[in-house]
Amino acid sequence: MLGHDTLMNHFKTNFSLMQHHKYSLHDIEHMMPWLKFLYVDLLKQYIKEQQDLQRDQAAARKAQGNLKKR
Repeated sequence: MLGHDTLMNHFKTNFSLMQHHKYSLHDIEHMMPWLKFLYVDLLKQYIKEQQDLQRDQAAARKAQGNLKKR
């Protein structure tokens, strides 16, 4: 399993790695398949953690705003 199920997903994954995470196409194309899968999995985990943190911070700001209104 390479972390993609279609050719389009393969290209989208490569594009995301290059544009958003600054990998070079050379580096991506020369990774062992299991290593690419591992990096993509780690990036997914990192992105989810960042989204959770942002959600929690937004909820805390909202709660603080509600306390100030009282």
